[in-house]
Amino acid sequence: MNLKSAQHLINGTWHSAGTFKDVTDPGNGTTVGEVAWGGTEEATKAADAAAEAFSSWSRTTARTRADLLHNAAGLLAERRDELAHTLALEAGKRLPEAQGEVEFSVEYLRWFAEEARRTTGTVNPPELRGRHHLSSRKPIGVALSLTPWNFPVSIQARKLAAMLAAGCTVVGRVSEKAPLAATGLFEILHDAGFPAGVVNLVHGPSRDITGALLKHPAVRAVSFTGSTGVGRQIMASASERVVRPLLELGGNAPFIVFEDADLDAAVEGAVLGRLRNTGQSCVAANRFLVQDCVADEFARKLAARFDAMTIGHGVPDDDTPVPDLGPVIDAERAAAVQALVDDALSRGARRVTERTHVPGQGSFMAPTLLADVPDDAPLVSEEVFGPAAGVVTFSSEEEAIRKANATEMGLAAYVWTNSPKRGWDIPEQLEAGIVGVNDPLPSVAFAPMGGAKQSGLGREGSSLGLEEFEEVQYIAWKA
Repeated sequence: MNLKSAQHLINGTWHSAGTFKDVTDPGNGTTVGEVAWGGTEEATKAADAAAEAFSSWSRTTARTRADLLHNAAGLLAERRDELAHTLALEAGKRLPEAQGEVEFSVEYLRWFAEEARRTTGTVNPPELRGRHHLSSRKPIGVALSLTPWNFPVSIQARKLAAMLAAGCTVVGRVSEKAPLAATGLFEILHDAGFPAGVVNLVHGPSRDITGALLKHPAVRAVSFTGSTGVGRQIMASASERVVRPLLELGGNAPFIVFEDADLDAAVEGAVLGRLRNTGQSCVAANRFLVQDCVADEFARKLAARFDAMTIGHGVPDDDTPVPDLGPVIDAERAAAVQALVDDALSRGARRVTERTHVPGQGSFMAPTLLADVPDDAPLVSEEVFGPAAGVVTFSSEEEAIRKANATEMGLAAYVWTNSPKRGWDIPEQLEAGIVGVNDPLPSVAFAPMGGAKQSGLGREGSSLGLEEFEEVQYIAWKA
């Protein structure tokens, strides 16, 4: 695999177009590769190739599609270490987290390989003799897969596997901040035997690429993961041609801790839920809502865990242990997170963590926990996307639910309690697409992924993820 140069894949052939941008390691600022930089010409050629390939690919058997996805899953598993190493360098991930992301991607390929053969239709009983009523599912057409930098391999795998299993052809675009490993995933699909034109990839300015693709007459669906603001723009553009949107957008997940929770377990869950991928996750625990009688103890214990974490490059030297926390993606992200912390402090919040020192080279941040954060502080009202969080207190279940739902976002939520009744009752009242009860990492390939309110439309993963890329056709047959 060539994981140093992310090129365009158009109609089964790799292209560079002659212009490149550097890809840098956020842990030390060094160049780790390059990405071919194209534009509307490459996007149109890729969509043309996908359109031409659709007529034959859409008629392949479910068994054929499943076998190819199984082939890809096997290749991805074989190349895990090579791909994960590159992913850790370009995205600033800890190497174990990068390996876990690749393994999760394998699971998506396997799940949809199996799900491809489960697509069924219906036969309805007739009202008149000699008349028959049938429905079946068909691939929708050319689908777009537009993904961010924070989980560049697994998010692409989740989308591509569903699209290909449904019988769609694909054009993808990945973030230029972390394009190398994601391009490696497309290379694996190519090597697994998918026909020319079925899987295509273009790199270039997101606005130009997306605009050209959404205007292409063969494009029928777009799947986007990213900010709510960009999602709204994509939805507006998609409406011009009635392109089906599947949007997984921003989050502001509450992490609710009740007085009856196992506090030590809640703290460990909070560490994982907040700081996985250095806090750069749309489903991350964004704000801690803690019952007032245990809030001080929770904040003290969590701050101690934050302060004790080791910080460093995600791929350390052979003699250095892997750190607990890596860098954020770039200096711009670090500055944005720090601005949220400074704003909350100016509003009367107090810092509970003590550590401020971080490595001097790279975009590192010390994990920060604040208490007494006002409800209107952006630190708890907006998506932080970094290693900082605030503690907000509540006194009753009703107040906890009200504060948890007091946001336009509704992607994920977390509940910590030892009460079976609360474990069932509270999630039913939360306006969130995903709820983890005493579980900080609820995502699995066979479960639906998606949000409520301004956090998106549709579902990825599970059988629902396949249906997003299918059309239902009804046939009335009079004998």
